Amino acid sequence: MANMQENQVVNHKDKYHRAKLWQIGLFSLNNAATNLYLFGFGFVSFYSTGLLGLTALIISQLLGYIRIFDGFIDPGLGALIDKFDSKFGKYRPLIVIGNIITAISFIILFQTHLVSDGWKFPVLILALIVHKIGYSLQASVTKAGQAALTSDPKQRPIFSMFDGIFTALIFTGGQYFVTNFIYPKFNEYSSAFFAEFIPMIIVTSAVLTVLAVIGISAKDRIEYFGIGENNAEIKLRDYWPIIKNNRPLQTLAMAGAFVKLNTQLFSDQVTQMLIFGILFGSYQLSGQISLIMVVPNILISMAASAVARNKGLKWSYVTWLKIGTAFLVALGFLVWQAQPGMLDFGNLTFYSVSFVIAYMCGRQFSTSPSGLILTMAADVCDYETSESGHYVSGMMGTIFSLTDSIASSLAPMSIGWVLAAFGYGAAYPDETTALTPELRWVALIILVLIPLTANILALTFMKFYTLDRETMENIQTKLSEMRDAKDAKEAELIAATEEI
Repeated sequence: MANMQENQVVNHKDKYHRAKLWQIGLFSLNNAATNLYLFGFGFVSFYSTGLLGLTALIISQLLGYIRIFDGFIDPGLGALIDKFDSKFGKYRPLIVIGNIITAISFIILFQTHLVSDGWKFPVLILALIVHKIGYSLQASVTKAGQAALTSDPKQRPIFSMFDGIFTALIFTGGQYFVTNFIYPKFNEYSSAFFAEFIPMIIVTSAVLTVLAVIGISAKDRIEYFGIGENNAEIKLRDYWPIIKNNRPLQTLAMAGAFVKLNTQLFSDQVTQMLIFGILFGSYQLSGQISLIMVVPNILISMAASAVARNKGLKWSYVTWLKIGTAFLVALGFLVWQAQPGMLDFGNLTFYSVSFVIAYMCGRQFSTSPSGLILTMAADVCDYETSESGHYVSGMMGTIFSLTDSIASSLAPMSIGWVLAAFGYGAAYPDETTALTPELRWVALIILVLIPLTANILALTFMKFYTLDRETMENIQTKLSEMRDAKDAKEAELIAATEEI
């Protein structure tokens, strides 16, 4: 605990600069603020089919293409972050601007049904584009700001611990709150439902954003950016060589993309409806199981952070994926046997207990590494600084967002494709839809087969990721020498001549 409370003043005799525990906790709320919008965005499918009259296949493909657009604007946002500077710092203004843009996009997006018929689709497209710009800007700072927050390899995983707690509260606690308090008031995703739900998202996210700004404020200064005044000047032509030559960036970004795909698949509201509303016959079960999962999910996230502090981030990342893969196999057998009424928390059976354990562990161990990526992005950024002298936290963060966005675009698109392949392309199934052999296959493919494939691919890429705990300690030693160099030229010489 003493390390966590270390004074944050840069001491060049110490190779690390550290943050206080409360700073790490508050800054992690920036990811919580954007995750709230990600949770709310999961209801766009039902809004679009129910209030705008779009088919399930059209909206699933549209949401996929919008995420691809999001991915391609991310590198530009990364360059903006790297170049941006103001009297209020590099990161804080961008956090606030991103949150404001995202709030405006949600206000427009969920009012589209009030627009005349000829303008509904263009306004929807515009709102989705604006949303992705604001969301990506704020979310990119979460990854970019990691390197400035702390450089201590033992302290960095603490961010993942906080983030895991808040992510569990948002996605599992939020699911329970919606399905057991808001949805039952209306029994449909109506305009009245969204009129109550969306303002909650906007206001809560704004409060979390203010707290995140407070958390990063003392660290949002040049002395915490890479090697400080000795950072090499970055130009646009430098970006491609960095992307081409940085192997840890390439491998981690690809592995993270497949984990992100799993995260999107499990949290998608259509998936929740398929599992609980159709396989087991009660959509409210999704909220109840989410409530059951809150504490175990938090404990799993805390365990991942504790393991990462002792074994390193890479070891924790790979181990969690392996455990998740094993539980997904078990989940597949249980999904194949599922019938309406078999999952009843008021009358526990061997099957229901087995399903809860397999679902909870398969989902959490397969998706919690996405929280570790936020911290590992800082390791990749430090690796690049040690190799070239360039501090490009913004570009690093948005490269991860690029692969995240492209992979996560496959989530709604895959759901739409699978449903259409089994004859459900016109409308999403709901609680009134009878369980058929075709829908069982849909659930098995979306809930088990795709996540299993994603886990195996992520593990394959992680075999080529070299930034383990020992390597990161060597990198921080090298960065300390570069920081103490008399000027940027000497720092570049150290980067070019000293091996890690």
